[in-house]
Amino acid sequence: MIEFKNVTKKFDDFTALDNVSFKIEKGTAYGLLGSNGAGKSTILRLLSGIYIQDSGEVTIDGKKVYDNVDIKKQVFFINDETIQFSSFTLKSLKDYYKGFYPNFSEEVFEDLRKKINLPLEKKTGDFSKGMKRQAIVIIGLACRTEYLLMDEAFDGLDPTMRIIIKQMLIDAMLDRKLTTIISSHNLKEINEVCDTACLIHHGKLVFSRDLDSLKGNIHKVQLVFPPDSNGMARVYTKQQLEESGLEILHYEQRQSVCYVIAKGDTDTIKTAFASKTPIVMDIIPLTLEEIFIYELEVLGYDSSEINK
Repeated sequence: MIEFKNVTKKFDDFTALDNVSFKIEKGTAYGLLGSNGAGKSTILRLLSGIYIQDSGEVTIDGKKVYDNVDIKKQVFFINDETIQFSSFTLKSLKDYYKGFYPNFSEEVFEDLRKKINLPLEKKTGDFSKGMKRQAIVIIGLACRTEYLLMDEAFDGLDPTMRIIIKQMLIDAMLDRKLTTIISSHNLKEINEVCDTACLIHHGKLVFSRDLDSLKGNIHKVQLVFPPDSNGMARVYTKQQLEESGLEILHYEQRQSVCYVIAKGDTDTIKTAFASKTPIVMDIIPLTLEEIFIYELEVLGYDSSEINK
């Protein structure tokens, strides 16, 4: 298990992470979401032992990460840069990493390499950005570590190759319960691969949740109520609707239709609004992006920044 406990990391006067705490269970596909500069890469560099926190604790399987060789042998970090090791061929790069990871599998490496047809003897400096990303992913999977960290995992990959790399990750997660932590500002990618995610904004943790429960516990509701005694469209305020016991994240009235974003499963929402006797009540599931935007708005954050 991975645990961040009250972690703060500063660079001079800039606070990259501010008192962040969360846990990642073993075998989880965990997404780090946030705009550029939110603190996602800092989390991954703390987990891989590149950085040391200024305060708090960063542990993997109960052991501190920084300057711990045994733990680092179980962590492979794919960063968002593709310029390093440009003088290496794929074969020499593979042999380089093999010296650090005792569980490296030549069989896994060759099987994955053949799937994407990468040349062994060509220098990686001559690879395209997408080919460099493919190369380091198959090496990372061949190292057979317990934990795989990926910063902007699918950056530079064409749509076909994204599907192939995602399937490689999913196969590894299913075959040997690989714990994968993926940072991205692309909500769709996280939704396709991860079962749990956190949202980081300006160095602070907004929330960390299971995605299925998150998506099942917030809905858009369209309501039309019976006309009043004067035949006019009946309008309820947000406060009046909240008297039903629901937490309402967003409220908007357009003529006779009331649009509400409410927390709760569908049965809870139906029961709560039944007392207002709506003549129309449509409950619509939200996309992951919509959920995060409304959550940010409630917390006072600028939701327009999430996909920058």
